[in-house]
Amino acid sequence: MNPVLLALLMIALPAAADPLCKASSGERRVPVIELYTSEGCDSCPPADRWVSELPARGFGPDRVVVLGFHVDYWDYLGWSDPFAQRRFSERQRAINARNGTRVVYTPQLLFNGKDYRRGRGRDEIAERISAANQRAAGAAIALRLTPPAAISLGVEVSVALKNAVSPARAQIFLALYENKLSNQVRAGENRGKHLKHDFVVRDLAGPFAAAAGHRIEFTHTFEVAASWKASELSVAAVVQDPASGEVLQALALSVCG
Repeated sequence: MNPVLLALLMIALPAAADPLCKASSGERRVPVIELYTSEGCDSCPPADRWVSELPARGFGPDRVVVLGFHVDYWDYLGWSDPFAQRRFSERQRAINARNGTRVVYTPQLLFNGKDYRRGRGRDEIAERISAANQRAAGAAIALRLTPPAAISLGVEVSVALKNAVSPARAQIFLALYENKLSNQVRAGENRGKHLKHDFVVRDLAGPFAAAAGHRIEFTHTFEVAASWKASELSVAAVVQDPASGEVLQALALSVCG
């Protein structure tokens, strides 16, 4: 090929895509909704559908970060939830103990670390999210993800606390979650039902302390199971006051292909 023509073709070709995908949080605060649920609980499917419908209502990750924790304490009823982890049950118990609640139950919703119960006649979540979005963020978060290899996903995290926030009031945790999951339940209270789930937490890392200063930078590697769909995975970073549960800022980023 003519060297001049080859050079022109090379100039015309687009630059190689950056193998890292990244995102940064904004000036406004993004709240967190946590759902504690189980495939062994017959009252849980409506709550699972409710969180799955939030993006269609305009509440994407730029407005609210949603995390679904499947617990294992209903497995004895005859169906072992394949998405459940004992540590998620322990997390729910610890949060309820912090909030002065003795009983754990499903489905339970938490909004910024506090129990949230939907009204029977009126759903006020839109107002709650909008009010949270009006508040200034207590921290700035930046995430960089490497495309998942066969068994791992690398995460680079940078968190800068606002000057008014004491480092002792901030902890960071990371959640790897997956969307568009489904399962045919063959036993227990939901026997015969085909259940669908979004925001299912596959792995949780942290808490990482910010006590050393107002800025913290670290890396973390998640192990990725072969059965997980890389195109449906996201990573969420949450900066939270460990004493009150108040979310200072949250950021979610989908895994790049």
